[in-house]
Amino acid sequence: LLDERIGFFDTQVWNMLYDFQKDGVKGAINKILKHNGCIIADSVGLGKTFEALAVIKYFELLNHRVLVLCPKKLKENWDVYLSNDRLNLLVDDHFAYDVLCHTDLTRDSGKSGDINLATINWGNYGLVVIDESHNFKNDAEGKHDDDGQFKYSRYGRLMNEIIKNGVPTRVLLLSATPVNNNLKDLRNQILLITKGENAGLKETAGIKDITLTMKNAQTQFNIWANRKKNTTRETRTLLERLDSSFFKLLDELTIARSRRHIIDFYDINKIGKFPERNKVISLSPGIDLKKEFPSYDQLNKEISAYKLSLFKPSGHIKEEFQEYYRQLESASGFNFRQAQREDYLIGMMKVNFLKRLESSVDSFRISLERTITKIKALEERIEEYQKHAQGDETLEESLTDLPEEEQDEEMAEAAEKWKVGKKLRYDLKHLNLNTWVKELEHDRVQLEYLHKVSCEISIDRDEKLALLKKTIQDKIADPINTWVEPDDTEIPNKKVIIFTAFADTAYYLYDTLVDWVRQELKLHIAVVTGGNQNNQSTFMPKGYKGQSEFNKILTNFSPLAKGRDKMPNMPQDGEIDILIATDCISEGQNLQDADCLINYDIHWNPVRIIQRFGRIDRIGSRNKNIQLINFWPTDDLNKYINLKDRVEARMALVDITATGDDNLLDPGQIEELIEADLSFRDKQLLELKDTVLDLEDMDENISLSQFTLDDFRVELLNFIKENERLLREAPLGLYANVP
Repeated sequence: LLDERIGFFDTQVWNMLYDFQKDGVKGAINKILKHNGCIIADSVGLGKTFEALAVIKYFELLNHRVLVLCPKKLKENWDVYLSNDRLNLLVDDHFAYDVLCHTDLTRDSGKSGDINLATINWGNYGLVVIDESHNFKNDAEGKHDDDGQFKYSRYGRLMNEIIKNGVPTRVLLLSATPVNNNLKDLRNQILLITKGENAGLKETAGIKDITLTMKNAQTQFNIWANRKKNTTRETRTLLERLDSSFFKLLDELTIARSRRHIIDFYDINKIGKFPERNKVISLSPGIDLKKEFPSYDQLNKEISAYKLSLFKPSGHIKEEFQEYYRQLESASGFNFRQAQREDYLIGMMKVNFLKRLESSVDSFRISLERTITKIKALEERIEEYQKHAQGDETLEESLTDLPEEEQDEEMAEAAEKWKVGKKLRYDLKHLNLNTWVKELEHDRVQLEYLHKVSCEISIDRDEKLALLKKTIQDKIADPINTWVEPDDTEIPNKKVIIFTAFADTAYYLYDTLVDWVRQELKLHIAVVTGGNQNNQSTFMPKGYKGQSEFNKILTNFSPLAKGRDKMPNMPQDGEIDILIATDCISEGQNLQDADCLINYDIHWNPVRIIQRFGRIDRIGSRNKNIQLINFWPTDDLNKYINLKDRVEARMALVDITATGDDNLLDPGQIEELIEADLSFRDKQLLELKDTVLDLEDMDENISLSQFTLDDFRVELLNFIKENERLLREAPLGLYANVP
């Protein structure tokens, strides 16, 4: 269906793609033209961003306005291709799409970049590209605010104001996330393509009812995932049970190739091979070299027992006012009680303490400081109120919010959903302040003790930091890869990426390593946490300004993969060798000049670990071997996983049940599925302790590539190419059933 007359095959982006990417782009454009949408779900490291850019260029050449929606941490990845700057490898393609963050869809005012959200014409986009589309799995339209005004959710605004409103809108979804147990997530993404119509694919794909097709598949998923009836979760068993309409639905809408597909069906020598993965190195350092600081397991027990009463005002309502607040709750339209929300937030805070302790003792210390400060502020406020005890004073939600600085993206999503105190505000005169003050003091004393102990862990005593330095030193002394230049000079690869979930840890590592890296290792070091704010680098050639800019740092860290030699305004000598980063670069970045990646803290979702490793585990890498090194918080992984499960099960259960009566499953099924899903992720985490696997190769995993017929199609295409003459010359009726 592609129009060859518009000059698409002469664009820069088209001509830089590998053959398999070109096939994916042509397939995606055809699906978009035929069905109004497509999901690109190629494996990590296969270049989904460049495939999407090529699709965008095609529709721009047809004069469509294009909107890209991405998570905040990935905005810089998309902005770089819009700049009139030689840092932009595709500058001659003159891209003109708009970029907004997912969270911008819930805002009615303010600016995002140069876009004014109060006056934007949402209905004027002919194509909307959604990066990490699994963030649009919840189809709740929105809710009424305190003033009775209806406020759109991100899904509601996308569906009603962008897709259904104004000019006809086509949709391109990008996601590498495997299919989870609840297929409703996938259904909601597919309904974005059909404008919410269940019969939207009847004419083009022969699918009469999308929801019914997904519901039937969900039934088979439930049986397959039920540990009582099905002790082994083999992918093959599930595939045999699903009916053909489910395969047809996904095959019609999806481009999903695995690494295995590329190796089997394309000339890998022409493309460039994937590097060999060395056996994963797993380390579990302690916290304190002097061994005086409590262990991770001890602190886990201690923190689990904390009340954190700061976040539980509902537990102190006087008896005579309880009915009043119950009525307020009912009027607010919550699916569950405020007390549950507060319990959930307390659970999140405890998890947050542990996650930050796992990341670095410095992050943990900062987290304690922030909470202690909030408790003190509340104590002072209550004391002031009790002195005067007149009039009403309302307790604002600022006391019961999770600090934004402490959230990794996973926590940020949850915190946004579960903020307390926005609708239900407490008058201090309605609360038992004396008992609350006692509990607050008890919490503060416990936290102050931990804070004091954590302050004693100086840089010299930080056992995890010491092991990181040794790991970097060993890697540089004994390089994994050595490149031979044309003049036979041997150049050892000294490049290392260090990932952490928290910006606080990233800055701590940069500040503590910078002098050592410059003076002893004689290398350059940088830290990136997204955007152009607070990124730092020691690489500052003469006359070179803006060393802290995000894309300049990445280009100077990975000059080969980023094509620095084609950028005349960039320095051509010298480079950065040590890069510290948050998950702002865990997707959409080619950084395969590096051959070693260290996870300084472990993300609980195995998909994130694989995505991080995908920065260096990429096709066409110059490195023969690559190394993944994981820092685990404790030797006893089962203990770690048990903690993780208790937390996640509670979070997931609240998350799912909060969607209300729209859920297709009963609570018993939900609990079973959560249990099965957690045990599945645990198994993945344990596997990752020893080896790096592709998502589609993991036991019990389901990826979209398993529901498409791409393998069969390419086999058929290759057979036709190889036997073209034989097939053309074959006589009519060759296989006719005649004597």
